[in-house]
Parts: sequence; structure tokens; C-alpha cells
Amino acid sequence: MPMNIGVSGVVLILLVALFIFGPSKLPQLGRAIGTTIKEFRHGTKELMNEPHKEANKEYTKG
Repeated sequence: MPMNIGVSGVVLILLVALFIFGPSKLPQLGRAIGTTIKEFRHGTKELMNEPHKEANKEYTKG
């Protein structure tokens, strides 16, 4: 499955979402998706930095 959707694909997805959820729920859905992505990025960043923090703790102890 190709990852580059293109402009027409994004427009089609937005139209389907508008039809399914309606105009009143769409801003709430967008906010929820944005918050989820933000938390996911924050969590992955913490996981990536965790080994470095542990190494720094051991280095400063010894």
C-alpha cells in the first residue's frame, strides 16, 4: 500500500469523515487525533532518551 496519498486522496478522506461524523463532531475528532499524536511523540522521545539518562547516571556515580 503506497504511503503518498496525494491531495485528491486527502480531500476524499476529509469528505468521507465529514459525511460520517458530521460538521459538529469534526473539530472534536481533529483535536483528539492531534492530542494522541502529540502524546505518542512525547512518549517515543522519552523512550529514546531513557538509555542515555541511565548511562549518564552510572557515569556520574562512578
